[in-house]
Amino acid sequence: MCMVIFAPIFAICAFATCGGYTGHLEVRVDCADRKQSNLSINIDFRYPFRLQQVHFQAPLCEKNRQETLFLSGDSSPSAQFYLTVGVLAFLYSLLATIVYIFYQNKYRENNRGPLVDFIITVVFSLAWLVSTCSWAKVLSDIKTATDPTQVLLLINACRAQTNICAVTHEPVWSRLNTSVVFGFVNLTLWAGNIWFVYKETGWYKTGQRYSTRSASGKRANSMRQRLYSESSFDQPADSDDRRQLYRQQSIALSEGSLDPQIYRQGSLNQPVQSLSLPQTRLGPPMAYSQGSPTNSKGPVIIVDKI
Repeated sequence: MCMVIFAPIFAICAFATCGGYTGHLEVRVDCADRKQSNLSINIDFRYPFRLQQVHFQAPLCEKNRQETLFLSGDSSPSAQFYLTVGVLAFLYSLLATIVYIFYQNKYRENNRGPLVDFIITVVFSLAWLVSTCSWAKVLSDIKTATDPTQVLLLINACRAQTNICAVTHEPVWSRLNTSVVFGFVNLTLWAGNIWFVYKETGWYKTGQRYSTRSASGKRANSMRQRLYSESSFDQPADSDDRRQLYRQQSIALSEGSLDPQIYRQGSLNQPVQSLSLPQTRLGPPMAYSQGSPTNSKGPVIIVDKI
């Protein structure tokens, strides 16, 4: 949201403070004879700062002659590049604002909008970095080329000690200094917006999903290892107890007596008990004569209860 609000404003401030600038410098030359003196030599320069084309007339203080002098330096490439970046950033900011507000669904469709926005944001950040640094260096050169001391050295009449030269008006640099400040502000704004645009892309979501899965996998592996270690420590003790219990039961059965307490422990420790059926055996054929109404001639089955 900060990008949508402040990016167009700071872009306007950047190229407006640079594009419409006009500098004015005024010097005076007092010749010794007072006849050739020129008390008002005006030197005007403006954007795009082609100083080699700026010329002015200065007296020679001899035989009513004048000379035409030119400033030195051409700062137009850096100044125009800085202005172009500001205008393009302003137009793209307006376009992005419209898309964010009215075409949010199309912006997120197939993840193309965030990817394009991310690439353009990185490009504008680099453009602001290069253009602002270049413009700051060029502004320093412009100040040097239009320095009143350097301009007076160009005038031949000022080299003579009999003549008097002075500066009556100097350029005001506050506007151009402000343009450099706005350039670095735009650089900070666009560079900081890279992270927020990156979060809207699928790259950030994919990386976050993979990191979440890896973290959950690590937690699951640690849980498995802990459970395995606990079970490995507990299992031998349980097996030893069961073996001891079975040994006690077998001894009790062999002796013909089974302790009820041991039997209860065994029934609690074993979840599934096998059903004990009564044992049967076939005895020899016997005949009962007393107390039985009928004689059985077949084998008799005797049931022993345990």
